[in-house]
Amino acid sequence: MSARCQVTGARPGFGKSVSHSHRRTNRRWDPNLQRKKYFVPSLGRTVTLTVSARGIKTIDRHGLEAVVAQIRARGERI
Repeated sequence: MSARCQVTGARPGFGKSVSHSHRRTNRRWDPNLQRKKYFVPSLGRTVTLTVSARGIKTIDRHGLEAVVAQIRARGERI
């Protein structure tokens, strides 16, 4: 499973960690991903989505049906 939100498309960010002595090492900022189950009435079944915290807020704002329609329009399998 890749670290990617199915709703917003958020992926890890990459950069450098800089210490007090200014030595630089690679690091990554992972999105806050959660696996959530939702019941989709139009499909008549439960779907499990890997969503970020911001993706959960998007589902609350726009509604589950609209978000699932966008995911399926992209050709992503749910």
